[in-house]
Amino acid sequence: MAIVPRLMPGMGMGVVSTASTPSLRSRRDSVVSTARDAAGNVRVVVRVRGFLPRGEGAKCLIDMDPITQATTLLVPNNTDPTNSRSKMRRVIEEKSFTFDNSFWSHNQSDEHYAHQEDVYNSLGEEFLDHNFEGYHTCIFAYGQTGSGKSYTMMGTEDQPGLIPRTCEDLFSSRSHHDMETDETTERTARIRLVDLAGSERAKATEATGARLREGSNINKSLTTLGRVIAALADPKQQRTGKRNKDVVPYRDSILTWLLKDSLGGNSKTAMIACISPSDYDETLSTLRYADQAKRIRTRAVVNQDHVSAAERDAQIAAMAEEIRILQLQVSNSDSTKKETETKAQDERLEQYQNKIALMQRMMEDRTMISEGKIRSLTTENDALRLHLKLALESLKNPIKVEPARTISVGSFTFGNGDELGQHKENRTIDEAINEEEGYEYEFSDEDEAIDVGAREERASEMQGFMGDLLKDLNMFRKKICDDKGRFGREITVNVV
Repeated sequence: MAIVPRLMPGMGMGVVSTASTPSLRSRRDSVVSTARDAAGNVRVVVRVRGFLPRGEGAKCLIDMDPITQATTLLVPNNTDPTNSRSKMRRVIEEKSFTFDNSFWSHNQSDEHYAHQEDVYNSLGEEFLDHNFEGYHTCIFAYGQTGSGKSYTMMGTEDQPGLIPRTCEDLFSSRSHHDMETDETTERTARIRLVDLAGSERAKATEATGARLREGSNINKSLTTLGRVIAALADPKQQRTGKRNKDVVPYRDSILTWLLKDSLGGNSKTAMIACISPSDYDETLSTLRYADQAKRIRTRAVVNQDHVSAAERDAQIAAMAEEIRILQLQVSNSDSTKKETETKAQDERLEQYQNKIALMQRMMEDRTMISEGKIRSLTTENDALRLHLKLALESLKNPIKVEPARTISVGSFTFGNGDELGQHKENRTIDEAINEEEGYEYEFSDEDEAIDVGAREERASEMQGFMGDLLKDLNMFRKKICDDKGRFGREITVNVV
């Protein structure tokens, strides 16, 4: 339950009430410091109700001392039919318990009779004040069926109980504000008002069917609640550290899981033990239950926030707007970054394309130059091959020219036998032409010796020339091979 700050009671000095009519909560007590840790035991009160119509005439077994707040369970009479079975099983003795408050609601004619208003003033009003201070609170009623739990919590139209009075007091509170400061402190508190189902023995109620199953489930939850209270009341739970602590079985039932924070956590808790004035066994069980619960310690803290709901909503809205702006900035930054990266990539791609085009042009130029060199070298090589071939053929098959011998006698030339005919056959074309033109040649042995020596000299010169030519040819061949290998590799590398 969230408590609006302006519904808070008087805040001490500097706090002025704006109520037009007196408030039910007009006390101006000083506010307890909210920084402290309000640790304390569970507050336990006991209330005894009057006789039911079916129990009239029985003996009241409860005795309460209004000064010491002690509750004493007396020994029943031997003639009491209600407690006859308990006396047969064991020895009955008087039991005494001391609680925070003992409410005597058995006899209205008694001067210490506790009305509904008295119970609320001593318990409900105080816990509502704790709620306004920012503490979580819990009040739960426990007892057997017919012991007055529902009457204490809800009451009747004429005698309202804790729940109606708490709601009336809560919503009748007037707003207060501090005139000296504009600071707003928001406190959040939760109040739990629990009316537990009654625990009783199935044999005693003689219930069957759905009511029996319902009673079984109720007893199971209350048994688990008893084990939780026993575990929390154990002195081991008060020690620091986890070595000596036992596991509290909160999860064993839905009831204990819902009351987990109220029983052993951040809450101020009170237990109202409602007892019957005539049933010894059930009353003793309830009193033992309550006596064990009062040893449970809780650590309640103030749940407050110095930022109001409106301020928090404004901060959330401002943060949401800031997040939206930052998201837009991040989005714009990302888009700008992507555009810059895309532009840089395009520029690098264009540079690479230009480099590739330049390299392709250079490769084409080198290819053309290499092809021109190869063609010129091939042509030169072919010419050299042809020249070499002709030179080799002239060396292998030289032309032999033998001079003709003639004897000039007047205008006639005479030859003797076969020699003349043979010389005639071996004449050169020049000699035949000269003969037709009327020239005559005369040879002698001396001239023949001169011609043979000249031919041999020319032949040796020709052989030397041809040898030099072959060397040059080999050199050109090697050059052509080197050029082909070099240009061929360069072309291959550039293409790849």
